[in-house]
Amino acid sequence: MNPVRVLQVDKIRVEVYESKETLGRAAARAAAEAVADILQTKDKANLSFATGASQFELMAGLREQQIDWGRVVGLHLDEYLGISKDHPASFRRWLQERVVEPFQPSAFYFIEGDAEDTEAEVARYARILEEHPVDLGFVGIGENGHIAFNDPPVADFNDPHAVKVVELDEACRRQQLGEGWFPTFDAVPTHAITLTVPAIMNFKQIISVVPDRRKAEAVRAALTGPVDTACPASILRTHPNLVMYLDIESASLLDL
Repeated sequence: MNPVRVLQVDKIRVEVYESKETLGRAAARAAAEAVADILQTKDKANLSFATGASQFELMAGLREQQIDWGRVVGLHLDEYLGISKDHPASFRRWLQERVVEPFQPSAFYFIEGDAEDTEAEVARYARILEEHPVDLGFVGIGENGHIAFNDPPVADFNDPHAVKVVELDEACRRQQLGEGWFPTFDAVPTHAITLTVPAIMNFKQIISVVPDRRKAEAVRAALTGPVDTACPASILRTHPNLVMYLDIESASLLDL
């Protein structure tokens, strides 16, 4: 599970692996070590989980690790507005099936995308983040460079809010369609509830897992372009405790 290349880009460490399977195992091993360190000084470790196809290998890797899940509190990053928890594309369903059921953390706080009062739900989840500040966050990068659902048109590096409702741009929606979560483009929701960029940057530690060739352009923009909302993930380069895990495919446009 040794990386084939290691880079330092501004404040972050970038590790490149031969395959997304070895990437997932390496990231999971680092996560297990991080949780163990957190639990040396705290009773509970607050972990925020990314979702989607790019996180499958990380989840598989976590199943191989010895983690005291009974002392883990789970949170997540975003949810489609108006979607039920039973919908095949629901991130709540993704997390229920891939985190809650296999690992059984002590608690998991979901964003209720179909809450009757969206404004109240946004406020409720902001309070949860205040009560459970994230010790370790798993953060992916979208094909358009988004982190969570902070797409380029709505990302705000100085957002005063921790949670907000956003409109999804076309590239983001087409990614969701391309990953097979929805039958047609029109079926992809147009809005979501998301943690904001400052809320993510407040995570004490971040493991960013970004495999696959389809992410290569976003990875290049995030690591070599300006730190700008045109590629929201570029802000990750300023985080003081972040490791990004790439495979050969996602790193293919970098000058290695």
